[in-house]
Amino acid sequence: MSKAKPNHPLARPHRSQRPNTRPYLQTFRTELRKTLTPAEATLWKYLQRSQLEGRKFRRQHSVGDYILDFYCPSERLGVELDGQVHRNERAELYDYERELFLNDYGIKVVRFENLVVFCHTEYVLLEIKGWFDWWNR
Repeated sequence: MSKAKPNHPLARPHRSQRPNTRPYLQTFRTELRKTLTPAEATLWKYLQRSQLEGRKFRRQHSVGDYILDFYCPSERLGVELDGQVHRNERAELYDYERELFLNDYGIKVVRFENLVVFCHTEYVLLEIKGWFDWWNR
């Protein structure tokens, strides 16, 4: 019996068992990618096509049951943009639990207010770059 290589499709867990490819989230993630918020669309212009120091970012990437606005796999870095919806106690608790879950997977999450993306885009990009290689600190 021959062994499949580690990256061979038969050697990988089934899609439904991988933490970042939940089939029941696929349609929702696709819809989110089609209807970016204005802040997400603005930041995506700077993150797409590996424009930020050659790092590839994904939009609306799921990990477990959570969907990150942006995710850089090589840096294990998630970027979340928060608007009015996140300014209440219930949302803050949800965000906290979500961040704990993602931290358990070794993913650092950085958050920015939507308004900051519009008014201080360079600051946001510098902050994101500042978290590159965060696990070596």
